[in-house]
Amino acid sequence: DGIEMRSIHQPAPTYVEQSTEAQILVTGIKVLDLLAPYARGGKIGLFGGAGVGKTVLIQELINNVAKAHGGFSVFAGVGERTREGNDLYHEFIESGVNKKGGGEGSKAALVYG
Repeated sequence: DGIEMRSIHQPAPTYVEQSTEAQILVTGIKVLDLLAPYARGGKIGLFGGAGVGKTVLIQELINNVAKAHGGFSVFAGVGERTREGNDLYHEFIESGVNKKGGGEGSKAALVYG
């Protein structure tokens, strides 16, 4: 099989096991890396008005993290329109970030509400 399954209900790692070294996440978007660098392993919230490109920017971040770092991302589309969520889902499939229907090989979870 080779697949390792873990419960989400686990004790937190001890302080000694946690990395205290601050690392910068290289996003591949030069203006972000220079002007507003993100901490590796942290959370990113992006707020702004309608139609200013938040979803496009987050899509690029998820795509770059999946391809450059082999990481996984969770996209929470709070207040997103159904059409935009559907478009993002299909764009992730076309770009290879996610597999159709999700599951093995997908690099992002999309949650809408």
